[in-house]
Amino acid sequence: MYTGLQHLHSGVAYLAILVLILVIFWMLIGSLSGREFTEKDRKFGMIGFIISHIQLLFGLILYFVSPLGFTLLTSGTAMGDPVSRLTALEHPLINIIAIALISVGYIRSKKMTISRARFRIIYMMYAIGLVLILSRIPWASWLG
Repeated sequence: MYTGLQHLHSGVAYLAILVLILVIFWMLIGSLSGREFTEKDRKFGMIGFIISHIQLLFGLILYFVSPLGFTLLTSGTAMGDPVSRLTALEHPLINIIAIALISVGYIRSKKMTISRARFRIIYMMYAIGLVLILSRIPWASWLG
């Protein structure tokens, strides 16, 4: 089960990053072109919102069943080793913050009435979230 969750979390990560990049560019183009924010745009933003939350769900499940997650953090040895600290604390915490920012962007856009502002809040908050996500990916183990 653990290995399957690792592969699922890693595979969905590729999809989530791709979708977030596409949504950011879609919203940026919408904002710069001055077009009206439509239901299609809202749904496109919702896809990024949903896939990022699915990724977070898989990550949280993996965190609590993995010997490298919560168990490592409670052992007291994680803070002394940068790789362990990334896995046990930084990666989950920063990604939770990133998903919260993505959520704020999507939810605030639904309450706005000006199209340009709706596009702008989504691409800005999704971009900040994506940068945070990319900053805390354990690249050595993910690509290796």
